[in-house]
Amino acid sequence: MALTDTWLKGQNGRARAAVEEHADREGMGVRITPQGKITFQLRYRYHGTAKRLDLGSYPLMSLKDARAEAQRLRGQHEQGHDPKVVRLLEKQAILQADSVEQLFRAWHEAYCVKNKKGHHDILRSFEIHVFPSIGKLPAEKVTLHEWLGLLEKQAAIRPGIAERILINAKQMLKWAVRRRLIPASPLAGINAKEDLQIKKVPGSRTLAPDEIARVWRAIERSRIAAKNKLFLKLCLMYGCRNGELRLAEKTHFDFEKRVWIIPPGNHKLGHATGKPLLRPITTATEPLIREAMALSAGSAYLFTNTGSTDPMGTSAPLALPYNVMQWLRRHEKFEMEHWSVHDLRRTARTNFSTLTEPHIAEIMLGHRMPGAWQVYDHYHYLPEQAKALEGWAARLQALTAPGASGEAVPPPASRGRRVYSQLTAVVAP
Repeated sequence: MALTDTWLKGQNGRARAAVEEHADREGMGVRITPQGKITFQLRYRYHGTAKRLDLGSYPLMSLKDARAEAQRLRGQHEQGHDPKVVRLLEKQAILQADSVEQLFRAWHEAYCVKNKKGHHDILRSFEIHVFPSIGKLPAEKVTLHEWLGLLEKQAAIRPGIAERILINAKQMLKWAVRRRLIPASPLAGINAKEDLQIKKVPGSRTLAPDEIARVWRAIERSRIAAKNKLFLKLCLMYGCRNGELRLAEKTHFDFEKRVWIIPPGNHKLGHATGKPLLRPITTATEPLIREAMALSAGSAYLFTNTGSTDPMGTSAPLALPYNVMQWLRRHEKFEMEHWSVHDLRRTARTNFSTLTEPHIAEIMLGHRMPGAWQVYDHYHYLPEQAKALEGWAARLQALTAPGASGEAVPPPASRGRRVYSQLTAVVAP
């Protein structure tokens, strides 16, 4: 007679005079000790020899699960495998399986370090947000549910970090599948937008006053190459696109007229307008520009690749924020939220808003003016730009001075912003 849950429950823990065995179906049954311990067993013959395999103990293993396991092992038996050997190999595989942390470190060393500039940041994010939760678990045993639990929790607090963890975890698991370290990736097909509700929005990262002070201090005190220090400072001071500075030639700087001329081919709107951008050279930026010229002696470009006369490459600026954040982490024990070179541009624009009229701030960034404004207004606003840049330089000096509080300067009256908004509404198509 087949076993039932009711019968098993009644027999469990019940003392008896001797060992008892009761059959269920298709070679499966139970063995009950005199103390009442119930063990599910599978009986079979392999190469003519009768064998017996313990499947698990009741009630830790249910009758349903025992039958399912017996059926799985019978399938292995029909394929010519010894179920006992199958179970032994599976146990060894579990014991020898790479944990999530071990798998990550193998991937990080073999792939990440060689191919990703921010590999230190990736390692740090996993050390902080992943390893404490699932790092010690066998990688192949971590389910989609467990991964999503970790990622969803992070997405609710730090969506940017959650998205980066997802990207790198998917790459790690895919790498492991290809090398047959794990059978499949539970994160395959998981999307940050659809599954984590992370929406792509325009970047909003700006450096707070205290962060500006820390970054400036790190730039000056770190071992970053002198040219890169100047590059970061000028990006922050001008709020320019890094490509405008990377491709700048020395002849583009007119110190007599005190203007930096950015030809149409070097700025984003140049192909549409055919006009150069004009930025003033101020008392604060001139020494930095001249120092950069001296460092790139022999080249026509203001900033060059190390050991070359070619202009600085597109990837070169990308690693600079990481170097700054590393210095702050190492020397000031400060864990800074991730930022990019483009965020320096956003930081400058935010501060320009408190120093000048909105339309001048937009011109300083090289943005297109709205509607008819760009058609009829061809004034360069260089004096107004220079005034704002000098104000921004003074604020930077105050923020980065020893013992500075890092408090923001209150914004001026908003009359200009109201005028700008009104004009935009009138001339907008």
